Amino acid sequence: MGGSKAEVVEGVEGLHIGPKQTTDESLNNVAEVRSAEPEENKGSKLVESNGKACASESSVPDDEDDQQGDGPAQDGTSETSKKKKKKSRSKKKKEPLQQTDPPSIPVDELFPSGEFPEGEIQQYKDDNLWRTTSEEKRELERLEKPMYNVVRRAAEVHRQVRKYIRSILKPGILMIDLCETLENMVRKLIKENGLQAGIAFPTGCSLNWVAAHWTPNSGDKTVLQYDDVMKLDFGTHIDGHIVDCAFTVAFNPMFNPLLEASREATNTGVKEAGIDARLCDVGAAIQEVMESYEVEINGKVFQVKSVRNLNGHSIGPYQIHAGKSVPIVKGGEQTKMEEGEFYAIETFGSTGKGLVREDLECSHYMKNFDVGHIPLRLPRAKQLLTTINKHFSTLAFCRRYLDRIGETKYLMALKNLCDAGIVQPYPPLCDVKGSYVSQFEHTILLRPTCKEVISRGDDY
Repeated sequence: MGGSKAEVVEGVEGLHIGPKQTTDESLNNVAEVRSAEPEENKGSKLVESNGKACASESSVPDDEDDQQGDGPAQDGTSETSKKKKKKSRSKKKKEPLQQTDPPSIPVDELFPSGEFPEGEIQQYKDDNLWRTTSEEKRELERLEKPMYNVVRRAAEVHRQVRKYIRSILKPGILMIDLCETLENMVRKLIKENGLQAGIAFPTGCSLNWVAAHWTPNSGDKTVLQYDDVMKLDFGTHIDGHIVDCAFTVAFNPMFNPLLEASREATNTGVKEAGIDARLCDVGAAIQEVMESYEVEINGKVFQVKSVRNLNGHSIGPYQIHAGKSVPIVKGGEQTKMEEGEFYAIETFGSTGKGLVREDLECSHYMKNFDVGHIPLRLPRAKQLLTTINKHFSTLAFCRRYLDRIGETKYLMALKNLCDAGIVQPYPPLCDVKGSYVSQFEHTILLRPTCKEVISRGDDY
């Protein structure tokens, strides 16, 4: 309809003009039509071409097709209105895909261009200011852009997950439910795919005087309380490029100064970090800010202390601790940060001694990065090692992850792997009982021209 240019003569039914009609039949039909027409219309409607009768194409210009068929169509809608609707549908732009609440759409589907948002950009200063405009350094960044984009995808997953988790945190939630909700969301948003994409390490949700490395084992019934101080530390990775970021939650406002101390100390560490920055100088700046805070808890005033035996760290592919430590007190190593390195800048502020020790039941484990072949006698240990290599490689894991992939009765085999030095256990790190510890953390990338805080978002 509308694509044909043959004109239909009103009042005549059964007229058919087509390539299969004979000339005689056409002429007979023409004669009948002409006899049925008013006199003034005769001679103007039909012309002969190559011995065939056809409707005149000159009666309706090409650009006036929309003006045909002003009368009602068979369904009661005019052809003009139908065409307008069709045009309006074709012009309607496709709406960009929006994330659901709770988040369920993989992040790469929200960015069909394949370009993911940058983190916060901080310019270098002093002796490294020249890097900002260096064409050579810009070219180096252009070559590394695919890798940067991979890390930014992992960071966007982290931002969306932690933003949602912060919105649902409340006293009374079961800690194991919290961790599994968070981890399942990461798996969905990052499109978990073996060792190519997924969770970088177990979700740490350490409470109060426990500073790090605690996650509930299966069957744990710990419940989050109003007066708890909880550190939520989790990581994402794509192709082994890890984003490590943490924050602290406290519902009771009396803990706000403690949280503020570690948040500002972390921001200071991020600011002081950079190419050629000495690790000891970063630690000294962090401690100065951290210990400038005091917090009053139940009528008693505590100076916030930096936990001196916990550090930030460099990050490598499939290696959460890549060899360099970023202290949070003065007096550390004079080693310099270098171009292209990733760092987790994390700080821990405590109302206790500022010194942690290993305590409580172990939940975190990780295969040693540089371990070679070590012969094992126990067949079950060999089998478990094969499972670890397949699912985690050198990424950290916990008992719940082993349960999830169907491993059972593995504790003896796991102990054997730890005793052999193949797997390293990471028990919870605790200050004195009754104290409180807060933590904040960001992942930064020392790009050739600038410093990018990969994990920074609008939440903090």
